[in-house]
Amino acid sequence: MVELEDLPNVGEKTAQKLRDAGFGDMMRLATATGKELAVKAEIGEGVADKVIEAARKAEQIDFETALDVMERRKDVGRITVGSEAFNELIGGGIETQAITEVFGEFGSGKSQISHELAVTIQLPPEKGGLDAECVFIDTENTFRPERIEQIANGFELDIEEVLKKIHIARAFNSNHQILMAEKVNELIQSGVNIRLLIVDSLTAHFRAEYVGRESLANRQQKLNQHLHTLQNIANTYNTAVFVTNQVQARPDAFFGSPTKAIGGHVLGHAATYRIWLKKGLAGKRIARLVDSPHLPEGESVFKITTEGIID
Repeated sequence: MVELEDLPNVGEKTAQKLRDAGFGDMMRLATATGKELAVKAEIGEGVADKVIEAARKAEQIDFETALDVMERRKDVGRITVGSEAFNELIGGGIETQAITEVFGEFGSGKSQISHELAVTIQLPPEKGGLDAECVFIDTENTFRPERIEQIANGFELDIEEVLKKIHIARAFNSNHQILMAEKVNELIQSGVNIRLLIVDSLTAHFRAEYVGRESLANRQQKLNQHLHTLQNIANTYNTAVFVTNQVQARPDAFFGSPTKAIGGHVLGHAATYRIWLKKGLAGKRIARLVDSPHLPEGESVFKITTEGIID
């Protein structure tokens, strides 16, 4: 393997700066932009461009065939949601190397699925997990260890071990949220087996801080950069990114849904899978897959119980 110190123009100090900025992985470095690297690692833009070019040569980044992509996708992992019908709807579970977004009204089950996944990621592969750990970026103060305990009991897991493998970051504003997402690189490079990154919710801070049409462009640009970071983590480390999203009312809607997801086209294009959650009768919830690269639109019904999500 090529180390950072083996690259031209990279000495020990520069290598340490790159690692501290989250660019310790060669593929992460190769897919960065010169400006991004210069700002985050505090090196000259000219040096940054040379380092990136050297990393690309080391990684031998070039065109590949569809067969190569098919072979690489054999490494994609899937995490069970708890409900077999829900899993079937999204192709077997929440996918790694992708961003999965769920949106819906309050009480539709977004945070419940987040808590469920924080536990099921720790299951062995034969039971629908990846035998790994997760990061949970909490922007709305919704994370509850008591809920994790209930779900872990349902799977007959050791409560203390489960809680140790969930790394919480309470984000107090959008800048803090973006910073914590970037620090996931450092956590993974330190040797922690992170295979799931949860952001609950993705848009809450952006919605609160950027008010009015005059700030919309800035909000969308910042959100786009944040999503780019999340996608890089998903691709570089074969990690699943699961984000929840809020909705807003559509007073002009005479037909169809009276609500729409926050984030506009920026989020719509960035999310690999988009799932709309709705409340049903008798405590049921409906999950509707509204966008996917290869799966048809469809619906599944699930219930939220004390021990987690079930059919």
